[in-house]
Amino acid sequence: MSKEKNNQPSRREFLQATGGLAAAAMFGGLRIPEVHPGGSDTIQVALVGCGGRGSGAAVNAVSTKSGTLKLVAMADAFEDRLSGSYDNLKNTIGKQMDVPADRKFVGWDAYRHAMDLLKPGDIVILTTPPAFRWVHFGYAISKKLNVFMEKPVTVDGPTSKRMLDLADRATAANLKVGVGLMSRHAKPLQELHDRIRDGQIGEVMLMRGYRMHGPAADSELTPKPADISDLDFQVRHFHAFLWASGGCFNDFYIHHVDHLSWMKDAWPVKAQALGGRHYKTNPEGVPFIDQNFDSYSVEYTFGDGTKFYFDGRCVTGAAGIYSSYVHGTKGVAIAARANDCGTPSAIFKGQDMTGTPIWQSTDDSNPYQNEWDSLVEAIRNDKPYNEVKRGVQASLTSSLGRMAAHTGQELTFDDMLNCDHEFAPGLDQLTSSTPAPLLPGPNGRYPVPMPGITVKREY
Repeated sequence: MSKEKNNQPSRREFLQATGGLAAAAMFGGLRIPEVHPGGSDTIQVALVGCGGRGSGAAVNAVSTKSGTLKLVAMADAFEDRLSGSYDNLKNTIGKQMDVPADRKFVGWDAYRHAMDLLKPGDIVILTTPPAFRWVHFGYAISKKLNVFMEKPVTVDGPTSKRMLDLADRATAANLKVGVGLMSRHAKPLQELHDRIRDGQIGEVMLMRGYRMHGPAADSELTPKPADISDLDFQVRHFHAFLWASGGCFNDFYIHHVDHLSWMKDAWPVKAQALGGRHYKTNPEGVPFIDQNFDSYSVEYTFGDGTKFYFDGRCVTGAAGIYSSYVHGTKGVAIAARANDCGTPSAIFKGQDMTGTPIWQSTDDSNPYQNEWDSLVEAIRNDKPYNEVKRGVQASLTSSLGRMAAHTGQELTFDDMLNCDHEFAPGLDQLTSSTPAPLLPGPNGRYPVPMPGITVKREY
């Protein structure tokens, strides 16, 4: 599937016009004592969000070696999702879980019940659709829990500011928080990053990332059946809706956005982009009603003028490319050879990648396991550990490229941060009778981005 100094925004920029005062009132002064020292205690784990990624994270959690972790509670909005995850985990991790019927919780408030069972210093896994991340993270802080949360961690400007404030509350409480951007824990990418910093490819001139394949997740979603509510339908198919996930752009492309920005040790300051909806009916003529474009092409620009080009596509039959590259004045590097961080990474002299590399990685350890090993080691040894700020920056950079494509405008990082369009306000008050944040029109279709027509918002 393959082809061929720090410029981060300031803390003040992140927190302008935030809801930080309210969060400070809720969590101010909270601090957690040292718990689980030296691996002496069993750490209890609750899983909130029982999809495939959540189940995988639970397996990684109990597979760490620095003391015992045990899954003791599970929560999901939907009973079938929880039951399927439970059955799979029971067959996989066996004695490392103890989740009887009275510790399985279903519904929009299930996350509270699962976290209420834990004691301070235990771990909650947050792997629901990203729209709910700030709600669940805030509750975890109030319960003094360490956290592993899946990416993306935000989908718009207002929730990004909210999450940055919550990140500060977690640090003040001495909580440890991991974010599922596992490329940062891929040993080959860590070594490549060090080699680029040492000047082995010279000055970075250009970076390229590609994730182009056929339809995946809900990149093509047919209309809602009559026997399900709009809210349940949208949460079950969260990749199709910008409010729930940031769309396929954020969920699919964030890993390349994150690890290539890491190779530059900076975040882009602006972006221009294009994209379109090419095939929005199936062969029988049934419309696809998701909010995604089929293809995206983004030009990110860093503060020193360096460019980072990203291309994404979900189209049947088109060429598949899923890899990333860093070009320097002395050479070129393959970062992810395939997928999000597939090995081996390599460096070549000059710009030709067909010859023998002058360096190639040899470590094939599992980055999903590595990120959990790092988090639990920090908990056991009471080391500072909070990846949320970086997770928000990566999520905002992804949202910047998405919004530039959806509006047809050149936008800055600050434009994205300060955009006041919160896709789904009030999710902390959600119940089964709450209307969905997005309602279809009379034809059953949802609003879609219209570049050049709708330019201040994405829909």
